[in-house]
Amino acid sequence: MCGRYQLASGINQLMLMFNAQNRYIGYGAQNEIFPTNLVAIVTKEGNQNFIEASKWGFDNHYDSRPLINARGETVDEKKTFKNMFTQGRCIIPATAFFEWRKNPDGSKTKMQIKVRDAEIFGMAGLYRAEQAADNSTILRCAIITTSANPAMQSIHERMPVILSSEAKDVWLDNTIGDIPMLKDFLKPYSGDLEFAVV
Repeated sequence: MCGRYQLASGINQLMLMFNAQNRYIGYGAQNEIFPTNLVAIVTKEGNQNFIEASKWGFDNHYDSRPLINARGETVDEKKTFKNMFTQGRCIIPATAFFEWRKNPDGSKTKMQIKVRDAEIFGMAGLYRAEQAADNSTILRCAIITTSANPAMQSIHERMPVILSSEAKDVWLDNTIGDIPMLKDFLKPYSGDLEFAVV
């Protein structure tokens, strides 16, 4: 899973990285992002990418905890995420994510995981617009996860889907509905990761 992550870059870096205009008024870098926080996502309308504000997590009618992750293996089948997979794909930018390594004595060590060759990387996400209690419109999002790559396996069995640079434009284009091709992006990251105890 992915329950915490970091986005420590400035808005200009994000706009340049994702060739996007900014619609997130009040954006600020965040060293640790928690579920239900307001986060930056990248969406596409026509030929233009945008940085938007979105609440991380969907209301969960079966549990008090929000739905913050969607399993890549079944994302096109689950009722909650099925329509978003074909009509509401987004990218969730990050500079790191966090996971807790289980130690032999039963304790846990918090680990920070970064992509070695990318200061900012894009996680595969889903989003939709919802009506808030005050009748305003709010975006909500979730991160898609997959099985851990070999480097992550000693820490956790799951990890966020980190999109390759080649996949980003296709993933953002919600006019593309080729499910087998889209699901082929939802694989463990094949590049190098950096790990640090925090």
